[in-house]
Order: sequence, then structure tokens, then C-alpha cells
Amino acid sequence: MGNHETSYILRLLNVSGLGNVKVKKILEHCHYKGMSVKNFIEDIIRGDRKTHLLTPQQIDSLGNGNVRLEDQWARLKEQNIEVLAVGDRYYPNRMIAALNNKAPVLIFSKGDIGLLTKPCLGLCGSRKASEKGLKTAWDCADQMARKGVNIISGYASGVDMTAHRAALEAGGTTTLVLAEGILNFKIKRDLNDVFDESRVLILSEFLPGIPWSVRNAMQRNATICSLSQVMILIEAEKKGGSISAGRTSLKMGRPLFAPVYEGMPSTASGNRILLSQGAHGLKKSVKTMRANLTPIEDILFQGEEKLIPYATGMLPEEPQLALFEGAAVYKEMNNDNKGD
Repeated sequence: MGNHETSYILRLLNVSGLGNVKVKKILEHCHYKGMSVKNFIEDIIRGDRKTHLLTPQQIDSLGNGNVRLEDQWARLKEQNIEVLAVGDRYYPNRMIAALNNKAPVLIFSKGDIGLLTKPCLGLCGSRKASEKGLKTAWDCADQMARKGVNIISGYASGVDMTAHRAALEAGGTTTLVLAEGILNFKIKRDLNDVFDESRVLILSEFLPGIPWSVRNAMQRNATICSLSQVMILIEAEKKGGSISAGRTSLKMGRPLFAPVYEGMPSTASGNRILLSQGAHGLKKSVKTMRANLTPIEDILFQGEEKLIPYATGMLPEEPQLALFEGAAVYKEMNNDNKGD
């Protein structure tokens, strides 16, 4: 669980009209005044302190919301969910560096937060990805998980679920970034037989009881990009969350790779757009007949200095095929590669 101070930050976030921006201003005010958030809240509820940061209605809400918050806090504790505030020791630095002021004040996690200190690869793509796309997602996650890379994705059907499952079947680790409050989390049927709490991190930036929404999903995609050192976009249509995630990745300066398709399916029409906007083509190795992930490995395992040449498009030259050319040579990854 988070510390006592964290519970008071959660109390602020539960007040209508107090989002990340306003709560951060309150935290900055408390830091400037050299006081705790607990004392700040207690003082204004008693009327001992005046502030322009809260309306009278919000102050009343702070004074009346104890029962709901205590129940929420108890449920978080019961489920061993950690609550991390910006500035806490285990709050992901990569997330702060990428999102700056948009980084959530609190994040909620269950599992080993240390997974985010490993090399991290993000995968995203359509919920309705083609069979070739799903095999590619499996291939990429499988290869990288076997090399100790933490696979990050959004716990949605299609590409996300394929990536999570491939990582776990390979004996690796994976991070599930939710588009809802963490108290709503349930292990989905697709992962039920491979789910291993010691190798899974569940993460949410939303208040614990918040339901899934399209808006949350879009925001969640930006969080996946911020936590990942490299992103692979498997398939994206011309509009929607997947192509938006790709553009967010490019805007953050995250190296983005997208498969080069032979006979581009409609679910990957956005790939061509992103490839023209700065994404790097992900192709198949002539030697292995699997996705050539060498450029991605170079970034993940050789340090931040490797980000510069990839950001400017200077990729190493080696014989490659278009990724789905001769797709029949692909093995069924979930069967043939278990013993690798």
C-alpha cells in the first residue's frame, strides 16, 4: 500500500473537479509551505486555513467523503494493491520523463513494480487484427520475452492479449496497463491458464472504481508508450486508438516499428501512414524467417545513446523480406516454440 500521505492525495482526487492538474498545484503549494497534504486538508476542513485552490463545495466534499474513501482504501489494502505518488521511490521515472506534467499524480499497481526497470517493449494494435498480424504479435512478444524483455500492452482483445499470452507462455514477464480502475480488474479467460502473479504487473492510472471508457483507453495508450523504450504497432486502421498510439509514440520520441505488409489488410491501413511519418519498417529475417528484431534489441540492450540513430532513420542494412511475404513458413508459435 501507499503511505498515509498517499491516502490523502487519493482523497483529493475523489473530489469532483479535482483532476491531476489541480491536485499537483495543491501538492506544490504544500511543498512550498513545508506542510503535509494531511495537515492541509485537515486545516481547511476545520476552517483554520483559507485557500483559493478549492471551492467551498469541494471543501465540503472533502469533509463528507471519508466513509467511501475508507472503504476504497481498505479494498486496495486487502488486494495488495500499491498506490504510488509522483516522487515516490518506485514511481516509474520513464513515465515522468515522457509525460511531464501530464504524468498521473497516483498510479495503482499489483505485482512486481520492478518489472518496469527491465528493458521494456510496448505492443499495440487492432482488436480485430488479421491472423497474420496476431502471429506477428506473438512472434515479437515471444522472442523478446525469452531475452528478458518485459512486454507491455493494454489488456484488450486482439494484439494486446496475444502479446501478454506469448510473453507468459515463453516464461517471461508482462505488464497489463488498464483502461479502468484497478479494483475492476479480473483475469480474462484468454490468460487464465497461464497467469502467474510473480511475472505479471497490473497497472492503472485511474481512480480504483472507474469503469472502462474509450477516453480512458486513449489515455492508457499514451501511458503504454511512456513506459516502453520501444513500441511495435502491429496493425492500425486509418482512424482509432491504435494509430493514435503510434502517433503518440512518435511525438514522445519513442522508436516506433510497424510491420511491412504484403497485400495490406484493411486492419493495417494505418501502418502505411505511420511508416511515412517516421515509423521504421519491421521485416522478416532471411536467416530465421521470423520477425527481425535486431534493431529493437540494439535499442533495448545497448543504452539510451542508441535512440539517436534510430530516431533519424539510420537503420542497419541486412537482407530482409517483407514481413508477410511467404507467410506460410511461419510456425504456430504457441506450439512449436515452447521448447526453445
